[in-house]
Amino acid sequence: MRSYRRHRLLVPVLLCALAVLAARPTAALKEPGSGTGGETGLSAEVARLYEEAAVATQQYEAGRAEAEEQRARAQRAEELLDGQRRHIAALHEDLGRIARAQYRSSGGLPVAAQMILADGPDDLMRGQHAFSQTNLAVNNAISKSRRAEARLAADEAKAAAHWQALEKRNAQLAGLKADIEQKLETARSRLQGQADASVAAGACRGAVRLDQPETALTSAWVAPVETYELSASYGSGGARWSSRHTGQDFAVPIGTPVRAVGEGRVEKVSCGGPFGIEIVLRHAGGYYTQYAHLASVAVDQGQHVRPGQWIGQSGSTGNSTGPHLHFEARVTPEMGSSVNPVSWLGARGVSL
Repeated sequence: MRSYRRHRLLVPVLLCALAVLAARPTAALKEPGSGTGGETGLSAEVARLYEEAAVATQQYEAGRAEAEEQRARAQRAEELLDGQRRHIAALHEDLGRIARAQYRSSGGLPVAAQMILADGPDDLMRGQHAFSQTNLAVNNAISKSRRAEARLAADEAKAAAHWQALEKRNAQLAGLKADIEQKLETARSRLQGQADASVAAGACRGAVRLDQPETALTSAWVAPVETYELSASYGSGGARWSSRHTGQDFAVPIGTPVRAVGEGRVEKVSCGGPFGIEIVLRHAGGYYTQYAHLASVAVDQGQHVRPGQWIGQSGSTGNSTGPHLHFEARVTPEMGSSVNPVSWLGARGVSL
């Protein structure tokens, strides 16, 4: 009787255990578009390499400038050294000319004969004194010039050694810079591949959080990217658009951090369509800004953003012929209500 009761209790327990085991893999799966795992790591890697490449470029350029300065110093020292050597040669020539003149004026006679033929002791002393003073002055000038020559030679050697050391360091920096840029290019290609897959599926991967840069912005408005080249402008025409271009394009590499131009709230995050991956922000005063053709987003709909905050990374999704950021200023969140974004930003103190 007790055995039967024990079996009756055991069956529900086993069924519960099986239910937990069956549910465990499902619970461990990540929601599509949650922005976790490898996707987060790739976006963060691109952002990190982007910053490292910028720092490496700055260091390399600073090193090149310092090396050029040292090269110029070495060249100036060499020129001064050549001038000093010419001056010493001229002094030697002067000393020889004085000696030859003295020999001619004395007729090549020995000192004893000069004493006999001199008009008087004073005449003899004056001649000997003048020659001795001239000889002493020239010798002092030559000694002074030789000391200057030695100092210049030491300065030249020091500048040349510093320049050569900088050249060696710059070669190392160039190699480091090239290595970072190669890794960045590989990571950018993978990031764009993920973005294209998301657009093809019509579903965003979700916000991928990025470590924000340490900046001390003093203005309420900024450009949407920090470094860029302006490409297609507002109102321009062409075969790429069915009508006039509705925004300002910023030519930037894939993975470039895209910034919120001002304080606002995320109105929309979407994938698919001609703009690919895009973000629309709502700002005070009834204006909206759009950031399109992205490779990733770093914000969620409804999230508050501050000026300069990284909200995504540039790409080439949607109707795009190459990596760039398409930026619009609008009076509604929808396309067709854009205003000139360059003038709009200019009125807020941002000159592009």
